Amino acid sequence: MRKDVIDALKIVITTFVFSAILMPFMIKIAKHVGAIDKPRSDEGNRHIHKREVPFFGGVGIFLSFLLGYMLFGSPSIKMNSILIASFIVILTGITDDISPIKSWQKLIGHLIAASVITFYGDITLNNITAFGINLDFGIFAYPLTIIFIVACANIINLIDGLDGLSGGICTIFFITIGIIGLYQGRAGSLVMILTFAMLGSTLGFLLFNFHPAKIFAGDCSTFLGFIIAVISLLEFKGPALISLFVPLTILAIPILDTLFAIIRRTLKKEPIFKADKGHLHHQLLGMNFSQVHTVLIIYLIDILFSSATLLFMLKDQRLGIIIYIILFILILWFVFHTSIISDKNPERMKLLGNKLKIKTKKNK
Repeated sequence: MRKDVIDALKIVITTFVFSAILMPFMIKIAKHVGAIDKPRSDEGNRHIHKREVPFFGGVGIFLSFLLGYMLFGSPSIKMNSILIASFIVILTGITDDISPIKSWQKLIGHLIAASVITFYGDITLNNITAFGINLDFGIFAYPLTIIFIVACANIINLIDGLDGLSGGICTIFFITIGIIGLYQGRAGSLVMILTFAMLGSTLGFLLFNFHPAKIFAGDCSTFLGFIIAVISLLEFKGPALISLFVPLTILAIPILDTLFAIIRRTLKKEPIFKADKGHLHHQLLGMNFSQVHTVLIIYLIDILFSSATLLFMLKDQRLGIIIYIILFILILWFVFHTSIISDKNPERMKLLGNKLKIKTKKNK
């Protein structure tokens, strides 16, 4: 076995074991401080879970990631900025998990964290080149980078609606980026250390988060999206449009689900941050799929996007593009045959709501 693969496995196994050992302690700490998910009727019965589940899974992932860096990483300005910003994101998440804070207050924390990455760490998306045209962002590179980081952090948080869903999608992302890095011979780089440390930490969390979940990531799930944004900026930092295209395709499912939610709520003239039961996983649950089957279906779709990305990056760009096109056609079919964007059939939405209520009663 190649040395770089062995080195990567060391990071993954170390952080995985530590994360798995840490999660039971996170459960106890969360219960002690009252960081518990209590299903609320004021959200229109959106919650699938009808029992109390402790938060702080995201804290365990962060601590495991931190151990991975301490054992296998090297100090640098970029790494310092990542650690400082990560702490701000986690602190914001912990605060909200213990006693919910307003969306704008969380946004401030995320903006500060993203600013640390951008200005102190000097990690920015400066320009892109597409179809022979170069677009230099100039001074706008800073706000665009901050928006990208904050958006990624919240996209992962928004899709975190079923046991094992966000953790599994993030795991697929880390595996994909890790394979690309190993194939290109960059196992010892900062971005690969971040990727493999996060992979092991997230897998350890999934042991306790897959259905039936013993712990949730809580609002600290934003840390997963935050690190994904940083890895994307470091991994594909360059002028080509592909630099932004690759991470976006790996995250196609959470990105599209968030986009559909924004369109759906805009059409209803509702606040875009208002919770509802129209997400992808709600639609699948309404088709009589179980929680586990729904999560596995979304995993499969995400793996197909990931496979297309690997083909596009490492083997055959044409075949990768063909798979992308097929997947997006299937997504369009899904959009037009469900109420994921608009309530074309009120009776169908009423039936969907009733099905979700029945499923949640069965899960009590």
